[in-house]
Amino acid sequence: MADFLLVHGSCHGAWCWRDLIPELTTFGHTARAIDMPSHGSDPTPIRDVTLSSCRDAILQASTPQTILVGHSWGGYPVSAAAEANPDAMRGVIYLSAYVPQSGLSMIDMRKRAPRQLIGDAVEKSADGLSYTVVPDRVHELFYHDCPREVVAYAFGRLCPQAIAPQATPLDTSENFARVPKGYIRTTDDRTVPTEYQAEMAGCAAPDTSLTIDSSHSPFFSHPEHLAGLIHQIATRM
Repeated sequence: MADFLLVHGSCHGAWCWRDLIPELTTFGHTARAIDMPSHGSDPTPIRDVTLSSCRDAILQASTPQTILVGHSWGGYPVSAAAEANPDAMRGVIYLSAYVPQSGLSMIDMRKRAPRQLIGDAVEKSADGLSYTVVPDRVHELFYHDCPREVVAYAFGRLCPQAIAPQATPLDTSENFARVPKGYIRTTDDRTVPTEYQAEMAGCAAPDTSLTIDSSHSPFFSHPEHLAGLIHQIATRM
């Protein structure tokens, strides 16, 4: 069985894995979620958040038996952790996530997508250090196939996202290349174009590259199905 460390995406927190964790445990796995710096209950000021601090938070929580699951932007800090210490984890699973090309930041990667889906849905803070999602766009971007209760639960917990770590290029080497990888592509995604995910899923072997007919948030819309896919990938790592 596996030990999963779940890493959230932009503006979210450990809270977004609420429904997935118990589904993973039904397979006999252990599953934990952490707040990235300045998210959820983490007190780090936004001005102090860096890609390195996000990476270090993951490495501190990981063991050599841990499989990291990174959602959306979370693909970058889990990749940074794999590059820094590939022996600190068993593998990485990307969930509708950005997989870095060496030397590019996540913002660079987003701009390379064939379609831009969120550019007009974010508002930068007055100090230029963070952004939030326009409230009227949250449902359609993240949760269009989720239960009504989930939308209310999530809406009250979304927080500003630090820009600096997403604007920081990540150089990858053989360290990153040798970490086993899986990818789960969301085919009804309105945040990260599914065809772009298909391109990034090339990081994974064919038998660890799977799809789910879901929005950007399958941990809320299809937690049981998602847990089954993660379980499948883990058995092949």
